[in-house]
Amino acid sequence: MSIDPHDLDDADLKRQLEEALGDLAPGELEQASAAGPSRLDPDERGRIQGRILDIRGPDVFIDIGGKSEGFLTLDDFEADHPPVVGESHAFVMQGFDGDSGLMRLSLREARLEVDWESLHAGDVIVARVTGVNTGGLELDVGGQRAFMPKSQVDLVRHDSFSQFVGHKLECEITEINRSKRNLLVSHRRILEREREETREQLRFQLEEGQVRAGVVSRLTDFGAFVDLGGIDGLLHVSDMSYARIADPRSVLKPGDQVEVKILKIDLVKDRISLGTKQLTADPWELVPTNYRSGNVVDGRVTKLMDFGAFVEVEPGVEGLIPISELSWTVRIRHPRDVLNEGDNVRVSVLEVDAQKRRMSLSLKAMGADPWVGVADRFVPDAVMSGAVTRLADFGAFVRLEDGVEGLVHISELSEQRVRRVSDVVEVGKVVEVRVLSVDVERRRISLSMKRLSGADGDADAAGEPAPKGKPRKERKRERPLRGGLAW
Repeated sequence: MSIDPHDLDDADLKRQLEEALGDLAPGELEQASAAGPSRLDPDERGRIQGRILDIRGPDVFIDIGGKSEGFLTLDDFEADHPPVVGESHAFVMQGFDGDSGLMRLSLREARLEVDWESLHAGDVIVARVTGVNTGGLELDVGGQRAFMPKSQVDLVRHDSFSQFVGHKLECEITEINRSKRNLLVSHRRILEREREETREQLRFQLEEGQVRAGVVSRLTDFGAFVDLGGIDGLLHVSDMSYARIADPRSVLKPGDQVEVKILKIDLVKDRISLGTKQLTADPWELVPTNYRSGNVVDGRVTKLMDFGAFVEVEPGVEGLIPISELSWTVRIRHPRDVLNEGDNVRVSVLEVDAQKRRMSLSLKAMGADPWVGVADRFVPDAVMSGAVTRLADFGAFVRLEDGVEGLVHISELSEQRVRRVSDVVEVGKVVEVRVLSVDVERRRISLSMKRLSGADGDADAAGEPAPKGKPRKERKRERPLRGGLAW
């Protein structure tokens, strides 16, 4: 506050003095003048009592007794408790103002003195959040500053704390440093106590089969923990949806409100199993009606395994394409050789077992079966050529056409004794073979390379190969083939 004496009206000042001194006798006036200003009588902490006289702009004027006045700014008062003329408060004197000659007062310091004496660690107080810094929240506790670390604000993690500014929080005092006037508080401790009280009540209110609202508290690779109001339950990823969910984070995030069904309660181990898919109809109930053997359906590849590929034909309904049903013409070692996760495919339904929630699908059934008519195209004794596709201990496989392979047993590779198949043929080599037999049902064709020379039949004895495509009399096998397979 700053008052320029030259700005005062002399006539008005004279009038006020006459009104104030009019009742005094000349002798009383001399005694008052000789006594000087009245002595203020503060207590041992330097506080005095005063009454609010007037509010002028940003300044509040206080009657501190003995016809003396002091002043302080509006900032000393709390926003929700503004000054009111006539109210009395305790103030701390801060010395005379050089310009106005009035005593500077502080309400904030007076309150601080009282509060610091009465506060103790563990006390529960109400504080107003005034700001946010990198470490946490700044608060006002009855006129004094306090600090709350971010970890003590709530039970859940927050990316931003600006929503707390201006709000009042119930807090517990965790630490007091009177010399440095530092006050640490925690709102989390209050919430933890409340949750524990609610938890004990809730433990015996929960029942299997109940549907309750909850809040996602945290996520893991295997599911989500949901706060039911003081008790956490586990919502496993397999119980989130009938559809396959690879990562719970793709459908939920901390703080999400969810409705769950209580599947199982184990009070001994303090475990609660929850589900959300149980609140919707099971799509497998309609599978026997919607999917029959021979149906052609469209789907999306969701997962590849060594034994086949899983295909989602509708949300919550998956079928398996066994590795043997992927291709007629290509020998598949792993489904990834022909498919990728996310691929859209058209498949044929082979079999449905709704009770076991299984559906067998076929990708190769969408194309023509190359074994149809094989018996007509490959008659016994016919001679033809093909490329060796793979070797085994018991023989060599030869591709006769796309999707059709035959086996040259090790005993049929040469007239000479063969110890290893690789001594006679190699993968990729084109060889000439004679058809020995065809088993369409088992999809097997037996071939021979040694019977192309003159060891058998009249034509062979004359040193001439048998005509291609014409049958000849087959020699009866005297002993079983070596190698372990009967072809």
